[in-house]
Amino acid sequence: MPIIDAPSQKRVRDAASIEDLRKAAEKRMHAMTYGYLAGGADEEIALRRSVSCYEDVELRHAVLHGVGHGETDLRTNIMGVEADLPFFVTSCAGQRMFHSDGEVATATAAAKHNVAMALSQLTTSTFEDVRGAAPNHAKILQLYVWRDRVLLKEVLDRAKEVGFTGLALTADFSWVGNRERETRTGFTVPPNYSWRQTVDAMKSPAWTYDFILVDFIAQQMKPEFDWKDAEWLCSEWGDTGKVALKGVARGEDAKRAVETGFDTIWVSNHGGRQLESSVAPFDVLPEVRAAVGPDVEVIMDGGVRRGLDVIKALARGADSVACGRAYLYGLA
Repeated sequence: MPIIDAPSQKRVRDAASIEDLRKAAEKRMHAMTYGYLAGGADEEIALRRSVSCYEDVELRHAVLHGVGHGETDLRTNIMGVEADLPFFVTSCAGQRMFHSDGEVATATAAAKHNVAMALSQLTTSTFEDVRGAAPNHAKILQLYVWRDRVLLKEVLDRAKEVGFTGLALTADFSWVGNRERETRTGFTVPPNYSWRQTVDAMKSPAWTYDFILVDFIAQQMKPEFDWKDAEWLCSEWGDTGKVALKGVARGEDAKRAVETGFDTIWVSNHGGRQLESSVAPFDVLPEVRAAVGPDVEVIMDGGVRRGLDVIKALARGADSVACGRAYLYGLA
């Protein structure tokens, strides 16, 4: 749609930062889905802190280091996936809310830049399509805490069949946080087409054309999912590959996760979308690293908007950094 999409495409071409992409996304998107993407819990204190915390840390540069252009090597391994960069695109449900190509577009970009990708269990593209777009990059599946073990095992078996080698259990989303911005914009799944949503849709034709959302199954979430359930999950995945516990915010939980059978600790507060005033993942990194020691893989996400944020997280104890909103603004 060259006419409808022309303004959006120009804004993307002119963007010099993630903040520019955020502004471009806001102008293109339906208000309710922009609120879903950009918003956090309650008054969004945790969301703002997750972004601003990096400002508390300063960098001291070395001089006469003898390293020339082209001599740096940022290649790394993230949950068994070889990548050119120490950051990757993390999972987000329902990406076709943001663009009609959804997760396939994300996978294509990951393959183009040789970075790892985690795919949400609540994807709006098929496992096969995403894996086909990035067979060497989209190899980590993010899983929710579901109550139906039979259904959960079917998902695990299917993930193995299509070639996923890493599993990330999201443990901080057993129920949905109180997201006031979504309440104000009338976000529902599926949309209820209220007068407000209809007006917003008319104001955002490019987004409205793209809007598709399927297979949302909130009733499957299991708040009582516990360490025994997690142990079962690790055993079911077996020797397929690494298993990460995503949503860790305490050193004590990180240590117990390793004892339970998890290979990787993923420090996260779910983008500040769940518990208001939750600790910024960047702030808790030293505690988690001290709890698990130097040999356990530690991933961090939360508030990453610049390459410098990635550097600071690596210096503070992370092995790699996951980015969410940063690339989703670009997708939108």
